[in-house]
Amino acid sequence: MAKKVKFDPDDGLIVGEVGPWAVEKHDRVKRYIQAARGARAKFLPPKGNGGATYIELYSGAGRSLISDTNQIIEGSALVAFKAGRDSGHPFSQMHLSDLEAQNSSALAQRITALGGSATSYVGEASAVVDQVMSAINPYGLHLAFLDPFNLAQLPFSIIERMLRVKRMDMIIHVSLQDLQRNLDRHSRVGGALDIFAPGWRDAVDVNQATIALRAAFIDCWLQSICSLGTHPATGIPLIVGEKNQRLYWLVFVSSNPLGHKLWNDVQNLGGQGSLLEGL
Repeated sequence: MAKKVKFDPDDGLIVGEVGPWAVEKHDRVKRYIQAARGARAKFLPPKGNGGATYIELYSGAGRSLISDTNQIIEGSALVAFKAGRDSGHPFSQMHLSDLEAQNSSALAQRITALGGSATSYVGEASAVVDQVMSAINPYGLHLAFLDPFNLAQLPFSIIERMLRVKRMDMIIHVSLQDLQRNLDRHSRVGGALDIFAPGWRDAVDVNQATIALRAAFIDCWLQSICSLGTHPATGIPLIVGEKNQRLYWLVFVSSNPLGHKLWNDVQNLGGQGSLLEGL
């Protein structure tokens, strides 16, 4: 049976559905955007002309219903727009994409209703990324929030393509839950792990205990990112659910030490926290 489409009674537009932990995820993105206002200012008039852009390739409809409740919350793109605007140094461009045209249309209308504007795309993230990267100023400052539902939806080629730009900061949602639940299936040849981290089999011994295998795989993925000339922050928050179930990590990637400092400061991690914790 097809899933029933739900709408926001306030604006009549479609809404997605998320778990309650999405609020915490969005809050972390918001706090980083607020903290980075000074960095954006250097690329915006009157100081600079490169621009400061915000990118999402899995943006959804802009508002979501929290599962098993009647509470509707703003999605990450609306949170990011407001955080930039309210900081006094708004993003000069927003590039937002979703697989579903109805979601992209609803999000664009919601951004417009807030007095903003965005370039909208529809399609697989792996295809849309080239359009986005061709549209942005390579001399600007860019922040990408990559928030896929699972590992297979984030091919490593997307990260490679985006990091060709010099000043590309990224906040990446990595689903620990998906890795824990589906390791056997994902690790088969041609499975999700081959998409998420191509070549991992050359660096990881598959004949080891499950926990060690997961840790080795994630370490391989991190090292692959480092090989692109940037590196993940040491402070990597692990998000848990209402029953303390481990759900996902938020991985911050930047070649700029200031970005790392700001991320760790707003997460209140002080350089602590490891992506391998909780495996």
